Amino acid sequence: MSETRLVLGIFEFVVLVFSLSIHEAAHGWMANRLGDPTAKMLGRVTLNPIKHIDPVGTLVIPLAMLLLPGFGNFLIGWAKPTPVTPRNFKNVTRDDILTTVAGPVSNILAAFGATALLVVLSKASSTGAAIVHQLAATGVVDPALMGSMLLPLALILYIGVTLNLILAVFNLLPLPPLDGSHVFRHMLPYKALRVYDSLGIFGLIVFLFWGYPIIGHLVNPAMRFLDGILVSF
Repeated sequence: MSETRLVLGIFEFVVLVFSLSIHEAAHGWMANRLGDPTAKMLGRVTLNPIKHIDPVGTLVIPLAMLLLPGFGNFLIGWAKPTPVTPRNFKNVTRDDILTTVAGPVSNILAAFGATALLVVLSKASSTGAAIVHQLAATGVVDPALMGSMLLPLALILYIGVTLNLILAVFNLLPLPPLDGSHVFRHMLPYKALRVYDSLGIFGLIVFLFWGYPIIGHLVNPAMRFLDGILVSF
């Protein structure tokens, strides 16, 4: 692994961990707003990554994807599930769905927030503008700009845009135990849930190894839209 790839990998891993923290904190925040204080009482409505780390989903899987060949640019993971007690909700189905989608929505908002900060960076100086435009247009920065102190910040923000969009799309897939399955299972008859849960977990394992083209197909239109915004500024 080259030194450049190693540095990018470190940036991606750090951004992923904090993006997962945003995601799980949003679940807990929404649940608390809707009447379930379980996550808040357990200290999970926080951006502190230590509170959300899952040894496998936050550490082993992402690091394997970064260090082992064959994964391309695909990086994904998950955090420790946010505890929710549905019986505390006034409207169990509606409030469970709202709590579920709060996670992916928080990642979408984080992606737009990072985009806004990149726009500010591009307006701050000509060097910032050159770095942001090159990242958005080609994903490659001119070697002459490699020594700029603005480059690490721009890279972290741009990685934040990409990874948060990937997390949002990934979690909305209807594969247990992802968020999308929590919404989809409300539509299934009781007898179908056990089969759905068992098949879904198998599907998730398969998806982790061969699902990058699907994620790319779903994320790329949004990335092109945000790249267009960045280039226009």
